[in-house]
Amino acid sequence: MAERIIYATYEDDDVLKSSAKKLVSKGVRIAEVFSPFPIHGIDPIIGVKNTRLGIMAFLYGLTGLLLATVGMKYIMIDDWPMNVGGKPNGTYLENMLAFIPVTFEFTVMCAAHGMAITYLWKNKTLPGLPASNPHPRTTDDRFVMELRLSENNKFTTEELEDMLQTSGASELDFKYVK
Repeated sequence: MAERIIYATYEDDDVLKSSAKKLVSKGVRIAEVFSPFPIHGIDPIIGVKNTRLGIMAFLYGLTGLLLATVGMKYIMIDDWPMNVGGKPNGTYLENMLAFIPVTFEFTVMCAAHGMAITYLWKNKTLPGLPASNPHPRTTDDRFVMELRLSENNKFTTEELEDMLQTSGASELDFKYVK
């Protein structure tokens, strides 16, 4: 059976935010909000939980630290030892202070790239993949609120439509998905 979805388009982020507060206070469940930029304070209103992106950043940083340490030990100590500036090159521990800047930079690079790729992957916005964007102008200047009728089954379609029109929505779109 197909599920009915209502997309309410807004022209201003403050109007969307205030209408989301009004709708949620009436018991309407908002499935998603699409916008061209982050709307600060919308997450707790529509019930979005905190992400674990910080934990993933820490794990990506640890991976970068491990790769940098193993790589520098192999390259600078085992494979091709060099006497640079009279520094001893017998063990990694004797040279560890010289490797700190490279280790720090590689750790930051792995954490940043890992977080960016994870963010794009989880939001289904990786380049080359089809986007799940309900309105093409949400990447430009429009804000869209998604309401699923299966989650708001105590309201009729007409009641939701009236609530959205009185809340300041500039247009309403109705779609069916499987």
